[in-house]
Amino acid sequence: MKRIIYTWLLVGAVLVGGLTRSSAQHTIGFNVGGGMASGRFEPTQETKPIWGILTGGFSWRYYTSQRVVGAVGADLEFMQRGFSIATNVNRVDDPKDYLYYTRNVNSLVLPLVWQPHTYMLKRRIRLYAEAGVTLSYNISSTYEMEKIVDGVKQTEKHDYHFSTVRDNRWGYGLVGGGGVAVLLGQYELNARVRYYFGYADILKNRNKHYDTIEGFTLTPLRSPLDNLTITIGMNYRFGKEGFEAWKPRRKREKNREVFEYSK
Repeated sequence: MKRIIYTWLLVGAVLVGGLTRSSAQHTIGFNVGGGMASGRFEPTQETKPIWGILTGGFSWRYYTSQRVVGAVGADLEFMQRGFSIATNVNRVDDPKDYLYYTRNVNSLVLPLVWQPHTYMLKRRIRLYAEAGVTLSYNISSTYEMEKIVDGVKQTEKHDYHFSTVRDNRWGYGLVGGGGVAVLLGQYELNARVRYYFGYADILKNRNKHYDTIEGFTLTPLRSPLDNLTITIGMNYRFGKEGFEAWKPRRKREKNREVFEYSK
């Protein structure tokens, strides 16, 4: 992971160098949306995704009109994350009878992204892809435990208290995705899809500690968290001239002018 981060920083430095030698644009903006959260466990566990999570935050971009260079930037996002794992797989046969332990985690996420892009429809539409690394900090957490009481399924909700020997508050990972933006003068309306691929474990290695809740023992070797989000947002460009788009080189135009003059 360190090699990935160092490589990304090197690429970012090269991109910034390219940005400073061409017509650059600064933008700030915000985005809101939602999506799905999930966890990846080793050994493999019976899990289900958590839909309806919320996310939102602010973004900063520094990019040029060059197609290849694109943009570099950073976001600061609030994101709901978590996992939902079946606790009674060995006691029932029908998946409809599974009881789930669900952890909900509120996190601050800092994605550092590279955003190559291209323009369409006379510079009114911008298509872009994204790739980068993320750092995160888990602020707070709650959990829900499903039980059968007198033959009826019930769900108990509680606050989850972080333990330094059991839980990781800090995390890191990769992010990728893409989107489309509509350029309106100094404003940019955009819609974006992202996938956050976690590398850090939410629970520390079982050799250090394990988590036992209501008779259910969770002892994963690995427990990273992933997110899929769909957001909409608006960016504002600094400068009176509005957004600029990629333009082809003027070499052909110069040749045409010389030809017309000689003729």
